[in-house]
Amino acid sequence: MLNNAIDLNRYRQLLVQHTRVQIPDFLQLDAAETLHRCLREDIPWALAERSGGVSHTIDATTYAGMDAEARQLLLKKAYARATTEFQFSYDSYMIVRAVKEGWTPNPLHTVLEFLNSPEFLLFARRLTGEPTINRVSAQGTRYRAGQFLTRHQDREAGENRVCAFVINLSRYWDSDWGGLLQFHDVDDRLVDAFVPYWNTLSLFRVPQSHTVSLVTPWAGAERLAITGWFLAD
Repeated sequence: MLNNAIDLNRYRQLLVQHTRVQIPDFLQLDAAETLHRCLREDIPWALAERSGGVSHTIDATTYAGMDAEARQLLLKKAYARATTEFQFSYDSYMIVRAVKEGWTPNPLHTVLEFLNSPEFLLFARRLTGEPTINRVSAQGTRYRAGQFLTRHQDREAGENRVCAFVINLSRYWDSDWGGLLQFHDVDDRLVDAFVPYWNTLSLFRVPQSHTVSLVTPWAGAERLAITGWFLAD
């Protein structure tokens, strides 16, 4: 599944120097195409959002049954809360939960198995220089026009997140469409940004302040990705 031509030493050094790196041509092309098609056509998306200071999801059946007006109302409420608190709105498919609960299989389930294989875990340890990495969590994500993720650091109590990753699977993404993975310094100033280019791996050490900028109303595609964390016990 991985592109065998990845220059591991080069990207390990860049990660050491900058605490983040983006690797092009990450997956073999046929694997990237399969996952792109799966994310675009086959996933029963739920809505991930926050209300009352608590993160939650609106299940796929309920979300699919909502009309455009109801969805826009949820976005407007999210925008209002985002002025004063951490907030997000994006479509999610929780792969770990799906596998554990026996949901209808799709290629994302195979990805989770691969990400937790000895082969990939060895790759993750070598890339990051972190020998304690022993598992990977992942979810499918889709950001459509108006969706976003405000500034946060990816800390999670009870979960030792070593690095966060995004496997970008949208074709022909234009930076004018938003959806950029943005990084901030200790004073919350923007210092770097990764465009979600096709078949790239965006990887960064945790904790690190970052956002996903709002996808614009004129975006010509949906921002599709597999995201998650390299974990250590």
